[in-house]
Amino acid sequence: MTPPMSSEHVEELPLGGSLQDEEGRRSVELLIETLREHPGVREVRWEEKRHTLVLRYNPHEINLESIRGIIEDLGLELHRQHKRMAVQVDPTFVRDLSGPLEKQLAQLEGVVNVEVNVPGGVIAIEYEPDSSITRETIERILREEGIRLRGEARGIFRKITGWVSTWWQNEEMVLATISFIFLVGGLVVQHATSLPSWVAIALYVVSYVAGGYEGTLAALSALRRGALDIDFLMIAAALGAAYLGDWAEGATLLFLFSLAEALETFAMDRTRHAIEKLMELRPNVALVRRDGKEVAVPVEEVAVGEVVVVRPGEAIPLDGVVEEGMSAVDQSPITGESVPVTKKPGDKVFAGTINSEGSLVIRVTKRAADSTLARIIQLVEEAQSERAPMQRFLDRFSQPYATAVVVGVLAYLGVGYWVFGMPFADVFYKAMTLLVVASPCALVISTPASILSAVAAGARNGVLFKGGAHLENMARIRVVAFDKTGTLTYGKPQVTHVVPAPGFREEDVLRLAAAVERRSEHPLARAIVRLAESRNIPVDEPEDFRALVGRGVRGRVNGQHVYIGNGRLLNELGTPVPPDLKAMAERLHAEGRTVVWVVNEQVVGILAVADVVRPQAASTIRELRALGVKKIIMLTGDHRQVAESIAQQLGVDEVYAELLPEDKVRIVKTLVEQDPTAMVGDGINDAPALALATVGVAMGAAGTDVALETADVVLMADDLTKLPFALDLSRRARRIVYQNLGIAVGVMVVLVVTTLTVGISLPLGVVGHEGSTLVVVLNGLRMLRTKSHHQEPSLSTPLPSVA
Repeated sequence: MTPPMSSEHVEELPLGGSLQDEEGRRSVELLIETLREHPGVREVRWEEKRHTLVLRYNPHEINLESIRGIIEDLGLELHRQHKRMAVQVDPTFVRDLSGPLEKQLAQLEGVVNVEVNVPGGVIAIEYEPDSSITRETIERILREEGIRLRGEARGIFRKITGWVSTWWQNEEMVLATISFIFLVGGLVVQHATSLPSWVAIALYVVSYVAGGYEGTLAALSALRRGALDIDFLMIAAALGAAYLGDWAEGATLLFLFSLAEALETFAMDRTRHAIEKLMELRPNVALVRRDGKEVAVPVEEVAVGEVVVVRPGEAIPLDGVVEEGMSAVDQSPITGESVPVTKKPGDKVFAGTINSEGSLVIRVTKRAADSTLARIIQLVEEAQSERAPMQRFLDRFSQPYATAVVVGVLAYLGVGYWVFGMPFADVFYKAMTLLVVASPCALVISTPASILSAVAAGARNGVLFKGGAHLENMARIRVVAFDKTGTLTYGKPQVTHVVPAPGFREEDVLRLAAAVERRSEHPLARAIVRLAESRNIPVDEPEDFRALVGRGVRGRVNGQHVYIGNGRLLNELGTPVPPDLKAMAERLHAEGRTVVWVVNEQVVGILAVADVVRPQAASTIRELRALGVKKIIMLTGDHRQVAESIAQQLGVDEVYAELLPEDKVRIVKTLVEQDPTAMVGDGINDAPALALATVGVAMGAAGTDVALETADVVLMADDLTKLPFALDLSRRARRIVYQNLGIAVGVMVVLVVTTLTVGISLPLGVVGHEGSTLVVVLNGLRMLRTKSHHQEPSLSTPLPSVA
């Protein structure tokens, strides 16, 4: 593997699987075609002799998780898979060091990619699985650079006092408070007493030290790397005020600066805590059945295959499958569903969800570290580490801008004093004020404040954005392409019509059909049996059951021969068909439904079976149009007649039917070339098309690892209404980003112009500068209040049949 260079990486990916047969070769060709068309992929080369894919790509536009998902979905195997870790850090000392830190960590042997997101306080590292990289190695390097890990003691104050209040765990707030106390003390001594001036100066010095402590450490850390940052501008301005003898104004500057930093930290922590609260839902112990006894065991020690007992009101400790019991389970922490879901034997359950009614006996299917909840936490942490394109630009912009401000201020100082002959004290004071008001604090924080809040709000409502870039791209979507099966429809056949022949009832048709079909494993048979059971119709055990290949099944029920099958079987039997029933069968067939005939000595009736359209599909499409989506498209491998029937029900603009996977890739490629396009699928069979779309959206992904890895946006619930919510959330986030940029730039321009013309005091400049910073942070945090109110009916609720 070539070491990372600039923004592009080169990877050699050895593939396995069936590569010699025709299907394997087609899969490789489809993989190469898909990757070549994906944004961010610069070169794809297939080395036949080594069975190796050589890929040159930009990791900020496509990551190896997505590539791995596409490879696995096509039936191929990736022999060497990279690992990822996300390290939570205190953002204070990473400020403006993301670039140097990324380069330093990227030079470690085995590291593939590094992403540092300062406001999120997350560093994500992608590395080779056989390398010596460990979390301890990364944490040691960070500590050597003076970077504190999240949760570590933050300085002498907590060590000495042991304060545990959430507010006082914020060291910046402790320092700001000390700075304020000594600032007030200095002002009182200076203006209300006759004490010597050095007493007031001594108090101001303490205020300086407390208010400038964090900023000085960060500025010195940046200077060691040859960088000028925002902290340097503030410290320089405060020292300049002290040089002029304006100790009170300098102390006021540092107090307000430290207070603003403390409030920003406090506010941004709300975003992180919104995610961390999910982890608190998982209990620390599980009640495990061992040797006939129920034993409390730490969840980390519970093995796959063991049985746990969950009582009413308790949180489910691990992912698993219900073996005994029935209960309503609140799945909102995982899927965002507002209504509890009934769980019965055979149903999946997830760690962190709440069992509300009856007791459940659950067989564990995943260890604690691999649970869906743990995976969500990991994905959101990694998403917080991935900066949005706008944030990348502003991060790159802040360093040269800070340098330009220093150069500009020095030029102003020189021109004002040497050229125009202004008094040095006046021009120096104004220069220090310029250092403050021209600082881009609000500009730098404007984007991440909104993006991180939107990512957190999405996760709390069952929508996972895999990074800020995908959130930005989602806001641009103008075309939505849906896979049909499992997305617009349930993906499971259901009985839609029960039509009895004259002289019979619906119950007669269902009783006979279910009795014979209960011995069949065909999906249509299961749909018939399921409907009979939901209506509490007694179903007899058939005798002499036999499958009639290509036609249906037969059996003897209560001594009477019963045939269940298609039109071909009906023709073979030669049984007369009532004209009205024949007309109904033809109409149902024209609507794209499968017609099943029920016959004993005469025709008893017909059943129409179809993959049922989701009840919320049509309203979802209407909501998407209301949000500005100009074209809705359906892609399916199903027959054209079925596809067009469903499209007509839903109001879809264009239908592409009878498609192979490569056909979907070709169509999505064409769509993306014309407009930003979202592809929505179940995340299992649509990976190539999902990867090629502007945004790939996987639906119903709870517990599905492939979907979690492949898609750009993941809808955890099997609920279409989450799609308009995700689109609206992304567009609201974009609007707030634009608002924040306008506020930040506008305030900065006004302050700079006012300073150069009318003139303002240094403390007033600080208030305007830090005030705008707090406004954009609080404006971004509005996204945390976003909630999804929709809920789709469960498939377990039988739909009424229409006679």
